[in-house]
Amino acid sequence: MTTQVDRLLVEHSTASIPEEPNPGPSAAPSLTYSDSSDEHEVEEPRQPELRRRRASTRLIAQSPADVQRITGETTTQLIQRCCGGGCCLGLGRPKKDDVAFEQVDFPDNDAYRSLCLKVGRIPAALTGVCDLPEQTTFLEPVRRPASAVPSPTDSGVSLGTDGGAEAADNVAKRLHKLALEDLDTRIQPPSFVQPHPPHHVFPARIHNTRELTRPGAEKRTFHFDLDVTNYPESEGIDFKVGGAIGVSAPNEAPMVDEVLDLLLVPRFLRDKPVLLRTTGGRWPTVWGDDQARELVTTRRDLLTWCSDIQSYPPTKQLLRVLGEHATDANERKVLLFLCSGEGQGVFCDFRTGPHVSLVQLLHAFPSAKPPLDLLFSVLQPLMPRFYSLSNDPHESFLTRDGKQHRLIEIAVTVHETADWRSTTRPGVGSGFLQRQALQLIDALARGGDDAAAGVDVYVPMFKGLMANPLAKEFVSDGPMLLIGAGVGIAPFRGFVQRRLKTANCANKVWVLQGVRDSLVDELYSGEWGVHEDEVKRVVQSRRGEGRYVQEEVKAQADLVWYIVNSVDGRVFVCGSSKGMGEGVEQALVEVAMEKGNLEKEEAQKFWDLKREAGQYIAETW
Repeated sequence: MTTQVDRLLVEHSTASIPEEPNPGPSAAPSLTYSDSSDEHEVEEPRQPELRRRRASTRLIAQSPADVQRITGETTTQLIQRCCGGGCCLGLGRPKKDDVAFEQVDFPDNDAYRSLCLKVGRIPAALTGVCDLPEQTTFLEPVRRPASAVPSPTDSGVSLGTDGGAEAADNVAKRLHKLALEDLDTRIQPPSFVQPHPPHHVFPARIHNTRELTRPGAEKRTFHFDLDVTNYPESEGIDFKVGGAIGVSAPNEAPMVDEVLDLLLVPRFLRDKPVLLRTTGGRWPTVWGDDQARELVTTRRDLLTWCSDIQSYPPTKQLLRVLGEHATDANERKVLLFLCSGEGQGVFCDFRTGPHVSLVQLLHAFPSAKPPLDLLFSVLQPLMPRFYSLSNDPHESFLTRDGKQHRLIEIAVTVHETADWRSTTRPGVGSGFLQRQALQLIDALARGGDDAAAGVDVYVPMFKGLMANPLAKEFVSDGPMLLIGAGVGIAPFRGFVQRRLKTANCANKVWVLQGVRDSLVDELYSGEWGVHEDEVKRVVQSRRGEGRYVQEEVKAQADLVWYIVNSVDGRVFVCGSSKGMGEGVEQALVEVAMEKGNLEKEEAQKFWDLKREAGQYIAETW
């Protein structure tokens, strides 16, 4: 006799039989799923009119848009978040009942606790531990060639016969290579750090700096006037409106010293010349050729200018090196667990969390003291940071000391992340520029211009991207709409300055600037030119009506549609891709749907074509 519970179970089983895929949107929590399990199936009477069929795997994600709909992330964001260690492949595997675990005492220090590692019991035998990475960099003492030391039988006559002069010349060249270059690496990197061929780093003196934001702003933004009068002219590329410069920012000096202290590198060796040999790759250059290298430098210069010690999440290779050289058995076990198959899930959570600096790791596992040259083999290279010009570089000159000086201007917002010892720490590039700005501002505050005259503060920079889309697609005529938020508005200031100098373009440029609160974080207020009130509209998200710049884009649909369909019309978007960039792109699609009477797919295709034609330019990060 069938009970009521049995009938409900039969009805539930019948309702769960999958049908043919529906092309409509799905709210499934994963990219694919399968209903092929026989668990809880209940047999029901045969019904000829209903053909039962076995469930099959149904594809949910067929495009990047599906991935974003399901996960809330773009495919690029998903790839960046993935550690690449195969963590997801091990999730859901059945655990063995016969696994033996051992007692491990976790490190008892604040740095380790700040890592928030979700380590439970650690198996006595670990499997799938990644191999110790190959060492590709070697530090060796600088030794003079044996031929450079005169022997008792050497004489002036012997040097002049049978190729003796050539041998002496080779010895001289060898000695020259084994000497440090005459370069002040306190203000610029060694010359072998060639960031972007054919460019070399130039120490530009900061003529003036000021803070653009006011107390109460969520993020601090600084303005810099850089003196590039003596920048080398041999490169054949001039600064352009909308172009960007590269800044080779060093690691903070106290952090470098702390790493050297934790690795027990003697102080007398840190600035002593050392021979660096590499077996291949680009390091210690940035975009140099992939080749073996041999050069003379110092340990401090390599750690200051060539290796990033705070911007990237830890890799298994780095943890494996630390584990190999950890003298404490418990620390070694934890580090190897993170590099093993059993610890893949913990490592994934650890890697995708807040970025952990090398200093934090060395404090968390104090017995791990690997050789510095082996550490260089697994650290990420220190890359330049790029900043857009915020002025018209063809019109910015200053007369000083009876000479005409050329200035370029940039604006930099300080980006901060969580830090284990304090609330936050700035990024490598923005943190360096903030320190340089505050140093000069402090000198001005102490004694005015006279006191600051003796203080020279530099920014190591190079011309970098003068052919980026913002500079390449700038034209001298045609209507232009500039949409930006935060420091993304900086390059548009140079656009407006150039446009307002041309009479026939004065009424052909418009700016939509998004800010949180115009009282504290509106950048360059009053510095756009004589027609600023006519060309610029500020949209505040946390004051007044509380609107975002993408909402203003839809409100200005007629203007947007007129500009993008005009001859030489341009729509520029610059700022953070998260929030602002994505919101503006969606708003532009809705404008095309409304004004062009297009379907969504047609509207997206419309903007794609405009992008290809150089009329829609988006520079987001």
